[in-house]
Amino acid sequence: MTACSVEASRQETEAMDGVVLVVEDDPVLRLAAASNVREAGSRVLTAANADEALSLLESNPDVSVLFTDVDMPGSMDGVALSYLVHERWPNIKFIVVSGHASIANEDLPDDGRFVSKPYYPRVIQDALRNAVQQSAEAEDQAR
Repeated sequence: MTACSVEASRQETEAMDGVVLVVEDDPVLRLAAASNVREAGSRVLTAANADEALSLLESNPDVSVLFTDVDMPGSMDGVALSYLVHERWPNIKFIVVSGHASIANEDLPDDGRFVSKPYYPRVIQDALRNAVQQSAEAEDQAR
């Protein structure tokens, strides 16, 4: 293995080492999404709505990616949550999913990514890896 491939492998492993907050009101889909996050190599926290998510974010500064459904009960939907989180924690990246709405990536904060449900686990895992890496790079630049 060359020095470049060792370095690339090390960077990919580090990029997968983030904490992802999954916000999904459907318990079965929340468990499936959490499983996808773990398979992508990240640690996972889960919340059933935006209010729970905000509480978890306040007590877990290591969150690097917000993975949220659009439609959920509570004080706000996933898009509003992503904008609020972006204002308070600008280094957190976003993956927004929905089986009902279609949202352009440009309508999400800071390089957010929209994925339609149902989705293939590989699509989510690739998006998570990219988002965790972007978050790590943003943290490095902030230092």
